[in-house]
Amino acid sequence: MATTYETLRADIITAMKARDSATTTALRTADAAIKRAAMDANKDIDEALVIATMRKAVKNLIDARAEFEKGGRADLVAANNAEIAILEKYLPKALDPAKLDALIGAAIAETGAASKKEMGKVIGALKQHPDAALIDFGVVSKLVQARLP
Repeated sequence: MATTYETLRADIITAMKARDSATTTALRTADAAIKRAAMDANKDIDEALVIATMRKAVKNLIDARAEFEKGGRADLVAANNAEIAILEKYLPKALDPAKLDALIGAAIAETGAASKKEMGKVIGALKQHPDAALIDFGVVSKLVQARLP
């Protein structure tokens, strides 16, 4: 089975042959970001780096979309939505909310966290979980804060 990065590279070629400029641009931008992240970290391109970089790109696009919506730029909002849809195909599916809630509860019990000051212990425990690649830690942070006094 091909890695996410190999799939991305193959899809760039497919989009170029199909003369799909929007997809080609989005995928090439993602490819450049992945290469830049690998170079900055001084390590080879692996699955974790690709997923982290793609998540960051999608998050940046979502943030930009919010700003475009405030500015009333429907054209840019539509372009961002299209690019987000293209990039989300390469991200693993997130955990369902019930399972995520159960993992958070288990991590809180395991670490013995009793206040928001100990939130880092809970997040650290969740990062060690086998499903950590499927967890959106931005969402988890808010959920853990809500559960700890």
